[in-house]
Amino acid sequence: MEVSGEALQRFFALTSAFMDERQRRLQAAAMAAVLGRGGQARVATAAEMSRNTIIAGAKELAEGPTLQARVRRPGAGPKRRRDVDPEALVVLDSLVEPESRGDPMSPLRWTLKSTRRLAEEMTRLGHKMGASLVGELLHYIGYSLQANAKVTEGRQHPDRDGQFRYINSQAQAHLDAGQPVISVDCKKKENVGDYANVGAEWEPEGQPTRVGVHDFPDPEMGKAIPYGVLDIGANEGWVNVGDDHDTPAFAVASIARWWQRMGADRYPEATQLMITADAGGSNSYRSRAWKAELSKLAATIGLIITVCHMPPGTSKWNKIEHRLFSFITLNWRGKPLTTYRVVVELIAATTTRTGLKVQADLDTGSYPLGQKVTNAELAALPIRPHDWHGEWNYSILPGAP
Repeated sequence: MEVSGEALQRFFALTSAFMDERQRRLQAAAMAAVLGRGGQARVATAAEMSRNTIIAGAKELAEGPTLQARVRRPGAGPKRRRDVDPEALVVLDSLVEPESRGDPMSPLRWTLKSTRRLAEEMTRLGHKMGASLVGELLHYIGYSLQANAKVTEGRQHPDRDGQFRYINSQAQAHLDAGQPVISVDCKKKENVGDYANVGAEWEPEGQPTRVGVHDFPDPEMGKAIPYGVLDIGANEGWVNVGDDHDTPAFAVASIARWWQRMGADRYPEATQLMITADAGGSNSYRSRAWKAELSKLAATIGLIITVCHMPPGTSKWNKIEHRLFSFITLNWRGKPLTTYRVVVELIAATTTRTGLKVQADLDTGSYPLGQKVTNAELAALPIRPHDWHGEWNYSILPGAP
């Protein structure tokens, strides 16, 4: 049958708007069969449809009409439950409506709002239904399963952006002068022992690594405390894994070990060291012990130490979080942290395509809690606050040890 390509295109353009997807598929397959040899290719071009779709339509034509192909007249079939019992929607909405969470009279005030529990409560209130119907009705009235969204940052400091700009300018000035700039923080503490670790790794099928059922900490094993130091300019990391306490003394000891193992060799001509740190934790800008320990370090290594703290509530922007800690977490995913040595080796094995290198070691030193620094001791420290937010930005001179 001789039909021009232009005529085929016009035919499908005029008819396709009145057909659903299945009807267009069957129509194209039928036209290809009428055209004969080469018909599928011509129809595919004219109808802007893939040949696989036309082949699927040809199979459906070969099978003949089925019961599933019938279309009911409008309004046929059993009435939907939401039409038979519209009051049920109102009752269900009152059970899950967010504003009712604080109502002490709400029957599900302190219970899990699962479809099963909701079905039980609906039945008790005179609207008998099962869990599957509850799920269907919830979707109909606009509800879906939602996880908590971390979007509310809370009150922001008015100089937050200004502090970020100040940190950036200080870091750039130090880097341009060939001085080391490091980002420091303590990673989340990890249970050491036969515990499951988040993530998965390739294993022989049916042979996963077996770990304990419960994650209760073992007092004899304790927890690993990884304190990290990221050399921003060199893209190198150091992680000091402690087993005692995350204190200011431990934080500064970690920085000191980085300088001994990595920093001193890389920066033999350095006269200054810049540290960017969070506003809280063991390296808090409010911690007197942190500043006292840094003063000892400055005297020991003979460098001016400049510290710039991230504004409160912005720890996730600390570079060490997404340039070091995130890759450590990826590297040990699915691997039980059975011993401190395993923790150290997994951290040291962390690499990235951008050339990140990481060293790690175990620190078995004692870092007791509750160390105090008196007003007189604080006043004697060689600290020079900067003009811009001196509580966040300050330099410590290398005085007498």
